[in-house]
Formats: sequence, C-alpha cells, structure tokens
Amino acid sequence: GRDGQRGLGWDVARRLVAGGSAGMIACACTYPLDLVRTRLAAQTTVRHYDGLLHALFVIGSKEGPRGLYRGLAPTLAQIGPNLAINFAAYETLSKLAKEHELGERVPPAIVSLACGSTSAVVSATATYPLDLVRRRLQMRCAQDRGHGFVRVFRDIFAAEGLGGFYRGIIPEYAKVVPGVSITYMTYELLKRSIGVDTGRL
Repeated sequence: GRDGQRGLGWDVARRLVAGGSAGMIACACTYPLDLVRTRLAAQTTVRHYDGLLHALFVIGSKEGPRGLYRGLAPTLAQIGPNLAINFAAYETLSKLAKEHELGERVPPAIVSLACGSTSAVVSATATYPLDLVRRRLQMRCAQDRGHGFVRVFRDIFAAEGLGGFYRGIIPEYAKVVPGVSITYMTYELLKRSIGVDTGRL
C-alpha cells in the first residue's frame, strides 16, 4: 500500500545520502593521490615525475596547493552520485532478495555477487560521463586553468557527440563490476563469519 511505498522511498533516500556522503568525504581526503595516479599512468615517452612523492612535490611547487585538487569539483560531482546510487542499489536489491528468501535457494555469496554486479553497472552507467570529464580535467596542466568542467563538457560534445561521453565504458564495466561485487561479497561473508549484524539502512 501507500505506507509500504513511502517506506521504500524513504529507505532508498537514506541509502543515497549515506553512500554519497561517505564517498565524497573519502574522495576529498585522498584526492591528491588520485590525481597523481592519473598523471603517472599517463606518462609515456616523456617522464615528468619519478614517483608518488616527486609528483606531489612537483605539482605542488609548479601549480600550487590548488593544483593537487585540480578537478576536485567534478570528481565529487561524479563520486557522490556514483557511490550514492551504488550503495542504494545494493542495499535495496539485498533487501528485496532477503524478503523473497532468495538466500534460501541460492548461496548467499552468489546473491551478494549478483546484487553487487547489478549495482556497479547501474551506478557506472549513470555517472560515467562525469568520470570522463573528471579524468580529462585531471590531465590539464597549469597552462589550461581556464578550461573548467563546463568547457571540457562542451568540447567533448562538440567533437564527439553524445557517444563521446561513453567512450571506454566497456573497460570501465570490466574494472568496476568485479571489484564492487567481490567487495560486497567479502563484506557480507566476513559479517556472517564473525556474527556481526549491522542491520540495513
């Protein structure tokens, strides 16, 4: 009835807020490391950085402290919704599986894998364009400071159309689906093995 629908909607809203808030806080704390990882991975023939500490020092010296947080806003705009949708989808699917006693017919580990895989696909599809813009912003150097989120977004659309925002989505699935599903499966397995019941948001 209406009360049940209101309850489900409230549950999903709380999960969205919890997942998004946790993801944004964690992202803000570790963002310089993510930026350095992106730049180190992009080095090909010309080496600008000799490692993690050297990259942090060079970026901080040449671009200032703000350089270590270049692209943070679009990253938060992508990470927040991504983890909000991921967490809410997983918790909602897990709750539905429990209500239908799916765990009685299928091994719990398989249920966790299925819920985790589905939540990863849903969240990645919904937020991949923001992640693409984030990564391109991270690759901008100090001379490109005028190129913000909206400018990069417009450039991609003008040059590549809507399809450009999903360039590389298949490798993204290949990366996030196994990682997210295994993480959730391990989390649930460890909770059951040590007798922890954190309840459901």
